[in-house]
Amino acid sequence: MVSTEIEALVQQLARLPGLGPRSARRAVLHLMKKRESAFAPLLAALQTVSERLVTCTTCGNIDTHDPCAICADPRRDARSLCVVEEVSDLWALDKSRLFPGKYHVLGGRLSALEGVRPQDLSIDALVTRVAAGGIDEVVLAMNATLEGQTTAHYLAERLEGYPVRLTQLAHGLPVGGELDYLDEGTLAQALRARRPVG
Repeated sequence: MVSTEIEALVQQLARLPGLGPRSARRAVLHLMKKRESAFAPLLAALQTVSERLVTCTTCGNIDTHDPCAICADPRRDARSLCVVEEVSDLWALDKSRLFPGKYHVLGGRLSALEGVRPQDLSIDALVTRVAAGGIDEVVLAMNATLEGQTTAHYLAERLEGYPVRLTQLAHGLPVGGELDYLDEGTLAQALRARRPVG
């Protein structure tokens, strides 16, 4: 049996996404065994981030600086703006290093079932950014869900009068995907989004 303090640490780690009680227990055991090389640096990093954590007032990213590292990077193409639902989407896209522009985080997606309305998201801030000028393209990188597509449609309507090119991420067949393993919705989207060869 372990002390209540160690058990409390295990329970806190188990609350994190992707970690269950067994994984959390293994992580705590590893941290305790490697106290100097793992536990202390982790604790220091958590403390530092906890003290400095801010939401970027420009794009909505979470970082330790405002503006965030992406918004402050002069190498980024400020003419391209990628709109995402959540910070996790921004991080996933940015990790790919395929989008050279800047981002805008909505903070969710429209959902009648969950009661999420346009005023609950940072849509007005997006419109303000676009209205300020200097943006040529807005990429609507919403998830391929009903709510995501509803949000993309709403954003397209809100941005309709501005001189920007609206684009949307392609949906359909994943690389390496086999047709007989795909659901009907994915196949239908792939067929609708087909393009000429060559």
